[in-house]
Amino acid sequence: MRSNRAMARAGVSMAATLPMLAGALALGIPAAHAADGPARDTLAGTRPAWATTKADKGATANSARVAARVYLAGRDASGLAAYAKAVSDPSSPQYGKYLSAAQVQARFGATKGQVDAVKSWLASAGLTVTEVTQHYVAVSGDVSAAEKAFGTQLHNYAKGAKTYRAPTRTASVPAALDGAVLTVTGLDNAPHTASHQDELPPPDAVFKNAGPFSSYYGSNTAGSLPSAFGQKIPYAVKGYTGKQLRSAYGAGTYTGKGVRVAITDAYASPTIAADAAAYAKKNGDAGWKHGQLKQALPDAYTNTEECGAAGWYGEETLDVEAVHAVAPAADVTYVGAASCNDSDLLDSLAKVVDNHLADIVSNSWGDIEANETPDIQAAYDQVFQLGAVQGIGFYFSSGDNGDEVAHTGTKQVDTPANSAWVTAVGGTSLAVGKGDTYLWETGWGTEKANLSADGKSWTGFPGAFTSGAGGGTSKTVAEPFYQKGVVPNSLAKANSAAGNRVVPDISAIADPNTGFLVGQTQTFPDGSQQYSEYRIGGTSLAAPVIAAVQALSQEARGGHAIGFANPAIYAKAGSKAYHDVTDDPTGSGLAVARVDYANSVDATDGLLTSVRVLGQDSSLKAVKGYDDVTGVGSPANGYVQSYRRH
Repeated sequence: MRSNRAMARAGVSMAATLPMLAGALALGIPAAHAADGPARDTLAGTRPAWATTKADKGATANSARVAARVYLAGRDASGLAAYAKAVSDPSSPQYGKYLSAAQVQARFGATKGQVDAVKSWLASAGLTVTEVTQHYVAVSGDVSAAEKAFGTQLHNYAKGAKTYRAPTRTASVPAALDGAVLTVTGLDNAPHTASHQDELPPPDAVFKNAGPFSSYYGSNTAGSLPSAFGQKIPYAVKGYTGKQLRSAYGAGTYTGKGVRVAITDAYASPTIAADAAAYAKKNGDAGWKHGQLKQALPDAYTNTEECGAAGWYGEETLDVEAVHAVAPAADVTYVGAASCNDSDLLDSLAKVVDNHLADIVSNSWGDIEANETPDIQAAYDQVFQLGAVQGIGFYFSSGDNGDEVAHTGTKQVDTPANSAWVTAVGGTSLAVGKGDTYLWETGWGTEKANLSADGKSWTGFPGAFTSGAGGGTSKTVAEPFYQKGVVPNSLAKANSAAGNRVVPDISAIADPNTGFLVGQTQTFPDGSQQYSEYRIGGTSLAAPVIAAVQALSQEARGGHAIGFANPAIYAKAGSKAYHDVTDDPTGSGLAVARVDYANSVDATDGLLTSVRVLGQDSSLKAVKGYDDVTGVGSPANGYVQSYRRH
């Protein structure tokens, strides 16, 4: 099961983000609209790079329908970015001086006059306004109306084996709107996904782990299996529990009491409350109190088949149970998106911000940077900034495919983890020993070799790369101020002499072979739906673990919100607040033995035995100091306490 879900894109370009926006986006400031004649302002980044003359298949039929969102810049976009930076920077006199949601809207939101002007302009072009929120005006209409409104032609373009609609030139808006428009999305439709009301499907088919297991790292040696690195190796753990993770990351007596954590994913597991309660009871976590777990869900769901809705149930289950395991007294609100499309995921994030549902937001989803476009990136960054000025911090998993070369053929990072306004969470392999003692961590990167037919060796040891923590240097986002002086120039300037954003910022347990035990209702082969438990990992685990650790830290500082945490995280770089995670910390090579059911549920169809080598993350390396696998490191015993206010 993939634990780091990729977003399906609806009406969003699959092209790389335009470099011209990189600097502005990294600072959180929408790029200035360049003059496009005396009466129009262009919206940079709205024409996708794949819409080339060579790929042009001709004009889109005027009768074709377009659904778009016109995102509002608000009354002070540059002021919003500046204030978001100031309240997040420990060296600023405005640090921690957050605004309420109402104050944010009054100070930075769009005025009624701006909204009315945008609506009037769209209507005058022949478009129908279908929805108005604090963030955007949604419209629909035919192609000719969209072309009139946005000052561009819409053509069909070949992209791979398919054809999609896109603007022939960068979209523009009337200069008379005086900067009221941030960007527009939906003019291109690569790829198209249907939009219709769907019923949520039943849970996915069951997945269970086979044994033998270790109960803690190294507790059960695979004596009958071949050696690796010249020594017998342990079986993979059954799955760590909250008690072990709390000890490893220095929770102490803190529980997250009084702190609110939100989790965003797509859809909603119909059995989450029962599963979370059963898991807590079976694994020694504190029981859920009445009202401690809440859900904020959309009125209807869409694209359930295209997005694989049932697969998201496991993601939600992992996130909810991991947060509660590490911060058992924190209040948790699950905010489900109507689909896995950017527009719906943006709506779920905006719901958290507009209603200040939490101070800490865990997000275990993402896509590759090449699939992000400046229009969508600007919309995401605006929401992150609006959260920052309220004291809300967003934590995003960095990805599960290492440098992405094996997955996409191109070295790149994931998004939205690449945003300069979020905390990107990388992954480790974690060894917790007897008595819940922290032993070591490596950067998460796995190579796999199967047991030979005669059972005497590992075929092709150490094997092929299978998965690892996402990381590396962005090609589109400029280096943020908080990374300067901490991130080595060899990483920051890998793609630009001016420097770029490097991912991740911090890290925690992610390796499925040293993973976390979860409990979820699944569909068994006989059609029944039953609660069962299995081990899981991915940076989809790391993100909620770090979110939970941040909840402990917020409690330690008297409940005062941490907000956008990156400036504070980097200010502690190199201190005892972190485990400085490196590959091969024992110096002898690390591996575990793993036995899996061939059919994922029982031994009927046989067992598959393999060795999983740890600390081999594609081209990425965990080294002393900052690195692009684990960031500044993972939380150590002094991390939570470092947030205490003196």
